[in-house]
Formats: sequence, structure tokens, C-alpha cells
Amino acid sequence: MSENRSIPKHVAIIMDGNGRWATQRGLERQEGHIAGAKAVRAAIRAAATAGVDYVTLYTFSTENWGRPEAEINAIMELFCYMVQSQVEELIKEGVRVKIMGERSRFPEKVLSQIDYIEESTAKGETLTLILAFNYSSRREMVFAAQAIARRVAEGQIKVEEIDEELFSRSLMTAGVPDPDLIIRTSGEYRLSNFLLWQASYAELYFPEVLWPDFTEEDFNRALDIYAGRERRYGLVIQEKEER
Repeated sequence: MSENRSIPKHVAIIMDGNGRWATQRGLERQEGHIAGAKAVRAAIRAAATAGVDYVTLYTFSTENWGRPEAEINAIMELFCYMVQSQVEELIKEGVRVKIMGERSRFPEKVLSQIDYIEESTAKGETLTLILAFNYSSRREMVFAAQAIARRVAEGQIKVEEIDEELFSRSLMTAGVPDPDLIIRTSGEYRLSNFLLWQASYAELYFPEVLWPDFTEEDFNRALDIYAGRERRYGLVIQEKEER
């Protein structure tokens, strides 16, 4: 791992493979989510050590409500447990936690833990950890379009003033830089309705490892791969002439 490598400012992760990890071991799917929570801590440590400023984790999608009720309940209970058990450590490490997603469907117990973790870690300056919880990128863009349309209807802005910058400021990620690197574990090659607008020029990395087995070494390997890529943003990079 080179000390002079290019470090992404924002890394987003689709934490895939918890269920398969559990099934391979003859365990209930809930056990895979518990094991996956430990991998979250490893990723946070590795990101903070490397100097990454933002980490966004795809924690629970709107589509995940279609899973068995027992699994959903276990995920909600695990979230509440992790908040209570990890908040002091996150504060010590300077990690600020923000929750991104629709909150209307969460039970009161979960909502109170969301408020608690955000308020308790609000002063963190080392790393911002964004949990995409009940999140859908398509719905996010629809909500943004609706918000902009209301502003036009109310005469606050003109149609001609709508541009990419305004649209970005209307998303749930307003004020957060777009991800430089998106990692999806378990060998799947999809974004699955995650940060579709924001991922326009992100580097994508699809390791085969299942999320519960994702270690700090795996995170650093992803950073090394990112550092070895040339980001063009649609431009043609001219080779420098030798003198």
C-alpha cells in the first residue's frame, strides 16, 4: 500500500452477501447480518486510517421491505443494538453518522435510535458515515423533481434556472461530494438502485468476497485498485511530450 496513492474523498459500498454467507454455513439469514455488522466496523476503521472523508453504506433498500418479516425485524433490532453498542466508540473516533432515506415507515424505536446516533455524533470531524437506510435512488430523484417543480409553481425559480447543480442540491446527498469509488461485494455487477445520479463518474469495484468476510485488507486493496486507475471524466488525456 503506497503512502503516495490517490485517496478517494468518498467511498460508497453496497454490502452484499450476508444471506449467502449465512446459508453457506447452515445458519439463519439473520446471522449473516450480524456478521456483516462486524465488517462495517472494519470498513470504518480502514477508511478513517486511510484518510477517506465520507463513507456511504447501502444498509437497507426500499425493496428490502419485501423480505420475510422475521428478517426485517432482525435487521431493525440489529440496527438499534449497533447504535447503542457502538455510539461511544464512534464519538471517540470522530465519526459523524447521518441517515439517508425515507423515515416514515420505520417504527418509533428505530426513529428514536436514528435521532440519537445523529445527535450524539454530530461533532465528529474525522469521517462522515452515511447510512442509506430505506433508500431508493429512483425515489430520491422523483422527490427532487417534485421539490423543484413546487419551487417553480410557487415562483421561487424559473424553469430556465434548473440545471445539474440545482438538481444535485435537491437530492438527499446535498452537500456531500459524489462518490469517487463504489464497491459492491459478493461478485454481483449491479448498482441496484443505489446513488444512480451521484455515481455518474464513480470508479466501480466488484470483489468476489461476501460482505461478512470483507476486512480492512480488502478495503485497502480497493483503494489500491482505485489509485491505479486514470479518471478521465469523459475527457481525452494528452500524453506529456518528453523533452
